[in-house]
Amino acid sequence: MKKLFGTDGVRGVANVHPMTTEIAMQLGRAAAYIFKNGGRRRHRIVIGKDTRLSGYMIENALVAGICSMGVDVLLVGPLPTPGIANITCSMRADAGVVISASHNPFQDNGIKFFSPDGFKLPDEIELKIEKLMETGKIDSLRPTASEVGKAFRIDDATGRYIVFLKNTFPQDMDLSGMKIVLDCANGAAYKVAPAVLEELGAEVVPLGVKPNGTNINKGCGSTHPEVISDAVKSCRADIGIALDGDADRVIVCDEHGNAVDGDHIMAICATDMLKRKLLKKKTVVATVMSNMGLDIAVRNAGGKVVKTSVGDRYVVEEMRKKGYNLGGEQSGHMIFLDYSTTGDGILSALQLLAVMRREEKPLSELACIMSPLPQILINVRVKERKNIMDFHEIASLVKNVERNLGDRGRVLIRYSGTEPLLRIMIEGEDAGEIGKCGGEIADIVALRLGGAVETKGAPR
Repeated sequence: MKKLFGTDGVRGVANVHPMTTEIAMQLGRAAAYIFKNGGRRRHRIVIGKDTRLSGYMIENALVAGICSMGVDVLLVGPLPTPGIANITCSMRADAGVVISASHNPFQDNGIKFFSPDGFKLPDEIELKIEKLMETGKIDSLRPTASEVGKAFRIDDATGRYIVFLKNTFPQDMDLSGMKIVLDCANGAAYKVAPAVLEELGAEVVPLGVKPNGTNINKGCGSTHPEVISDAVKSCRADIGIALDGDADRVIVCDEHGNAVDGDHIMAICATDMLKRKLLKKKTVVATVMSNMGLDIAVRNAGGKVVKTSVGDRYVVEEMRKKGYNLGGEQSGHMIFLDYSTTGDGILSALQLLAVMRREEKPLSELACIMSPLPQILINVRVKERKNIMDFHEIASLVKNVERNLGDRGRVLIRYSGTEPLLRIMIEGEDAGEIGKCGGEIADIVALRLGGAVETKGAPR
């Protein structure tokens, strides 16, 4: 069992275990040891971050740990998570490190690693890193003199990533005549995303592009789609695009301000790829959180959907293992494996914009391809993670709900991999029924686990 790494790296409140400078330095030392490939050349690890205040502190601790193992560091500064994966590959570095807590509030932070090929680390490598930290096996390894690592700043990393993103958009198209509301969440994409869309010819209405270290994700970005919805309607824009703090996910809204989530985007892009015979094995990879409406839409277009556990890393693992090229999550993590090794919010938005251009249709019309079943997601903030099925009262209620829904819906209950939350998702044909059932389950869970109900969304 991993003790530090969750579903997406190490994450927590900055300057509180495990997100301390001491742990960051140890992580840097252990990762540097593992990613040294032998030979006489200098080894290099890329480090990038989002705009959180604590990023400076953690960055310096990581640099110290990596350099202390005789490995050089390439600093790229604030850059989207997928941009760091891209730079790691293009510069032939030995690994990449991202300092970010994604969509979490600014007081949190996280550390996640990419392997040389730009993919997130498998569980066994993360376990090796933890083992090295626990055993102290590398404590005595202390290069000296000229063998100590150095740190370099890569000033053109932003430009390199912008060029890469533009090259994923069809060469025979541009975005001239389109008005786009863009919310960068005061995060890592605040420079990159507006530049990409403007250089492709769009008129951009930028929001969330003034980070100050503490306003990342605050009332903006993909977790607050109402911001782009209001702006699209007031500006009469063609589309609204909202990224999260590290820009690996995207949520959009159509020209009427209606939200279009990851499931809808995958349905639109999968249908387009099926038409052009580009969807490998006619298959989309999604997670168990995706709406059943996605399965229906893809099936109607001649394809199929396979499901994985929650987490974009598990989606990518399934895609690589079976040879698929499109996958993602309802939350807006989407992987277009023909272009990128990880979820990329800007790249995903560009693929959606390309379909709009190709079909010459507004997003509202394209989104009609999928009719989602009503679904509710309720979060319960808990003090301690316990197996809820050990509580007879909870288990009995869940079984009764599942029995009543039958094959017309489903219940999915799981703990978040990044926050102290129990997530309750119910899907069914009757919005009123699932709302009532979700509330009952959430209330009894909060009572028995000593938590507080945080309703994420009404039935939709």
